[in-house]
Amino acid sequence: MIYSDQLMLLRGFQARFDAQWAICPFHMLFIICVMKDPIWLRTSITNLCIFLLLLFIYTYLVSKRPLLNNGMKGGCYMNTTTQKLTEWAVNKIKKEYYDDVALLIAVEGHSVNGDGHGECFDYFVPVTEKANELAQTFIIDGIGHDLYPRSWERTERTANLDDRPTICLGNAKILYSRTKEDEDRFNAIRQRLHENLNNKEFTYKKALENLNIAMDLYRTVMFEDELYKVRMAVGYINHYLSLAVVYLNGTFFKSLIGQLPELLTLKAVPESFIEYYKAVINARNANELKSLAHLLISTTRRFIASRKTIVATAACNSNFSDLADWYQELSLTWRRIRYYCKTNNIDAAFGDARTLQNELLIVGEEFGLRKMDLLGCFDANNLSELVNRATEIEEYIVSEIENHGVKLKKYDTLDDFLSKN
Repeated sequence: MIYSDQLMLLRGFQARFDAQWAICPFHMLFIICVMKDPIWLRTSITNLCIFLLLLFIYTYLVSKRPLLNNGMKGGCYMNTTTQKLTEWAVNKIKKEYYDDVALLIAVEGHSVNGDGHGECFDYFVPVTEKANELAQTFIIDGIGHDLYPRSWERTERTANLDDRPTICLGNAKILYSRTKEDEDRFNAIRQRLHENLNNKEFTYKKALENLNIAMDLYRTVMFEDELYKVRMAVGYINHYLSLAVVYLNGTFFKSLIGQLPELLTLKAVPESFIEYYKAVINARNANELKSLAHLLISTTRRFIASRKTIVATAACNSNFSDLADWYQELSLTWRRIRYYCKTNNIDAAFGDARTLQNELLIVGEEFGLRKMDLLGCFDANNLSELVNRATEIEEYIVSEIENHGVKLKKYDTLDDFLSKN
């Protein structure tokens, strides 16, 4: 009836501010009295005046909502800000960098509590050097923004899990593309990311790389005493091991708001990994952190090793001529070990055994050979055990070469060599 147009307008007003439900008691009173039961408006002039006063206060407080929430943005306010910043960036590219920028990208999952960071834009893909002039950082109403360049090459590295965070490619949203070819190229790279994540041999390799980074950090942190530095290093150990685990699950972290929620959803994690992860966050001293780092690395190493059989066949080198070349070069090391043990030169025997053990680990991985433990039997007081173990391993290596149809280049004398070469 009377005021029906106004009421319809106000109901639209309610829908517009639906995300701002808890602005203040005036909001609640306004919704309850006006939007839900408008009959009272027709009862008296006094009620109408009260209604208009409430509407004025409500509208004023909505307009001031950012201040009432200590700068934390959400709902329509940030949607508007995000949209305007996106429009600003797109228009700037079109007007000033049309031939210089291929893509403008936003990253979903980058925003924290609706602050809009990364969603209005995160980075652009440059075509020319001039495009880098578009890069800038700034703060709007307490929210920091960073518009930065990420090259095609870096995008390729991200697809290969060599550049983090992976979310910048996996959760990317194209806001602007110069051409359809640029858009297609980007989507093809993103598709390769998902193909790599589904490749067990590939993710196994990347898990090992992240494990090695964590172990390097561990070696360093063991000589550090200051708590804040230890906590930082062990935090990064936590991070890199988590990357190894998530890659082996064929996925990546899709949010920057902590890793634990996503770790809890994975199908397979190392034994006690979540427990150790939480303990790192709650640890109170450097020694506790170092112990937890050791536990995290140990359980993750076992977890990764259990995945080795999945990719062993595909990863192995089947050209045993390469193994023959390796043995022909390293056979001198076996000879020296026997000589040093015979003459009781403990230092020299240990040095060559150490070198040979390292080589055995490498070729064992490359050719899919059985475990070859040389140094486990080393005893400075009884070098004969080392000789026996070295001979046993040598015979195994030779048998593997010959069983794969490769003949070693062995000559009884120099004349025999010269006559055949």
